[in-house]
Amino acid sequence: MSTASICVFCGSRSGAKPEYHAAATALGAEIAAAGWRLVYGAGDIGLMGAVAHGTQDAGGDTFGVIPEHLLRREVGKTDLTRFIVTENMHERKKLMFMNCNAVVMLPGGAGSLDEFFEVLTWRQLDLHEKPIVLLNIAGYWDPLIALLDHVIAQGFADASLRDFITIEDSVERAVATLTRLL
Repeated sequence: MSTASICVFCGSRSGAKPEYHAAATALGAEIAAAGWRLVYGAGDIGLMGAVAHGTQDAGGDTFGVIPEHLLRREVGKTDLTRFIVTENMHERKKLMFMNCNAVVMLPGGAGSLDEFFEVLTWRQLDLHEKPIVLLNIAGYWDPLIALLDHVIAQGFADASLRDFITIEDSVERAVATLTRLL
């Protein structure tokens, strides 16, 4: 067992397919089973709530960070092992990233994309070497993967950009990847 911390970026909504919620819950349970700590956005709704409940129900350690202005909107989950309220989104992202050893991205919206592209850009700029796992549940991230390939094909990034992320289509494969990389 490792004492690593896994930052999970994901939606504050559950999305259109039940597979997304199931994957979030399973990922949380697997994080706990591996002895890792969940680091996430501290919400109690959508996929954020599912990953936190999955971790807690399996006896895992949780570290949530939420900006003050989202406490009501994302229903701040105050029963976490560690619950931090920040002034703004920038502080939230910084604290989440500083307190993790790897990043996993479940389905989500604009906020999840913002978080993903920030850590991917930092990796591209050699500001970190933390693993980034894109959890492509039910093909949700296929358009994003195509966009990254397009950016590379059009000369706006080196092919190495794809080397900075590992794409997995199941929680089991994502956990196996994290186990190998941590």
